[in-house]
Amino acid sequence: MEDYLERIYKLIDEKGYARVSDIAEGLEVHPSSVTKMIQKLDKDNYLVYEKYRGLVLTSKGKKMGKRLVDRHQLLEQFLQLIGVQEENIYTDVEGIEHHLSWDSITCIEVLVEYFHRHPEQADLLASIRKELESE
Repeated sequence: MEDYLERIYKLIDEKGYARVSDIAEGLEVHPSSVTKMIQKLDKDNYLVYEKYRGLVLTSKGKKMGKRLVDRHQLLEQFLQLIGVQEENIYTDVEGIEHHLSWDSITCIEVLVEYFHRHPEQADLLASIRKELESE
């Protein structure tokens, strides 16, 4: 459900609308799966869906969609900060983002903010990593 909401939110933000075909393509699923999930999200008041007319996120859906996009971006920043290779970041974020509690996300957010406020500490972290890798 989170993947769908995140994708719908991003599509609407980027294009102004989200079509079933665009959602299916972005998530690499069949359009019928998208339709089923959209109906569930409609039932749960995350969006309003009218067959053949499209969908609109409710305020609840917008809030959750933004939260999910922000979480994804935060985890990308965190992995970049700790030195994860760029080609692994997207896959790693996709693998962990749904398995972390919001408490863990908040702690990661605080840590990322700490390193932004103290870039010298981020540099120290990078040098420790290089040191450990060369041993």
